[in-house]
Amino acid sequence: MATASIGGLASGLNTADIISQLMSLEAVPQSKLKTQLATEQSRLSSYQQLNARLATLGSTSGSLATSSTTTGTWAALKATSSNTAVTVTATNAASPSAFTVNVGQTALSHQLAFTDAHAKTDVVTGAGTDVVLKRAGQADVTISTTGGTLEQVASAINAADKGVRATLVKVGTSGGTDQFRLLVESTTTGNSSAFDLTAADGSPLMGGTTVRAGRDASITIGGITATSATNTFTDVTPGVTITLGSAATGSADIAVTRDAATRSAAVKSLVSDINGMLDAIGTATAHNADAAKAGVLSGDSTLRGVASRLTTAVYPEDGTSLAPYGIQLDRYGKLTFDEAKFAAAYAADPDAVTAAITGPDGFAARVQAVATSASDKTSGTVTGAVNGRTAAITRLNKSIADWDDRLALRRTTLERQFTALETAMSQMQSQSSWLSSQLSSLTKSSE
Repeated sequence: MATASIGGLASGLNTADIISQLMSLEAVPQSKLKTQLATEQSRLSSYQQLNARLATLGSTSGSLATSSTTTGTWAALKATSSNTAVTVTATNAASPSAFTVNVGQTALSHQLAFTDAHAKTDVVTGAGTDVVLKRAGQADVTISTTGGTLEQVASAINAADKGVRATLVKVGTSGGTDQFRLLVESTTTGNSSAFDLTAADGSPLMGGTTVRAGRDASITIGGITATSATNTFTDVTPGVTITLGSAATGSADIAVTRDAATRSAAVKSLVSDINGMLDAIGTATAHNADAAKAGVLSGDSTLRGVASRLTTAVYPEDGTSLAPYGIQLDRYGKLTFDEAKFAAAYAADPDAVTAAITGPDGFAARVQAVATSASDKTSGTVTGAVNGRTAAITRLNKSIADWDDRLALRRTTLERQFTALETAMSQMQSQSSWLSSQLSSLTKSSE
């Protein structure tokens, strides 16, 4: 229990200041621990950031390392067309190829343009109020229009959502009233989109129709004709999809090639990531005679080892070099990437370039191995350093908390001692005053 000291009432001493100064001296070991804690926390933060970046580097390099022909960067293909009205895309299932597409015809929807014009409020369904949608080989669909007016017919067809849509087209006026013709169109294209629309008794509506028949799109490739109910030809060759514009005509030269630009960009990005990692490690471990200018992890051998292994990953185990593919170390210990040299090497021998970068022994895999061995959640060297710093911080926090208790007890002791001092001095002063008064009395009586 803390005891309040009597602030120099008897001694004249500023006991509160004296106790504070004594406590400052007592707290010097704890202050050193707090300084050490701050240093450890800064180091831990740096380790954690570097470890996270190494884990990311391991992930990105691992993705690049795969040489799969169906997924990932090295499976990407680029498809081009010489005709802007004929577009082409290629999935990873495609193979490099080149061919010419000749457009036969584009796909059309089936349309019925009704002959007679009417006001929106005119009844146009004959004796009944229903209309019937007919398709070859399918059951008739009866659509109720409520009152049978032109506007109700169009609304009912659209509301029924049976694969056709209706539009009213204004064609003039009669007696001051707007006149419209009904246009009904299939929502899909192709030969199979044909339909008819009649009154409930099967008779023609509104004077009959002008028909634009639906049709399939067609193209020829090397004399072979392909058709599609839409303007899109999916997997016309494995993994290749061709789409015709609505007004497409003529021919298109199609080329499906390995996407060298995507591969180059991926390798360039990996080189940039490695250099960023080397810069971060270099900054953190930088040595300087002036401690204030040194890195927070100055001289750390674990991180310097990681940096060394990252730079040596540029050299294949067979003693060759990646220089022919545009990847080298400069005199500053950083990687460089020559895009032009990479592009030339890829154009000359794409398989050799792919093998040098991908696969279990490729450049990307070597980088992944270094990054993973450092950042692995259980066995990583940098992860181990993180765990070690975390444990050290836990111990320091406990020691600081123990010192809080120890200093609180010491303060209580000092306060009690100074209170006892003031009490004793107060009693002595009282006794001195009493003795002085007694002596004074004796002197007076002797006179």
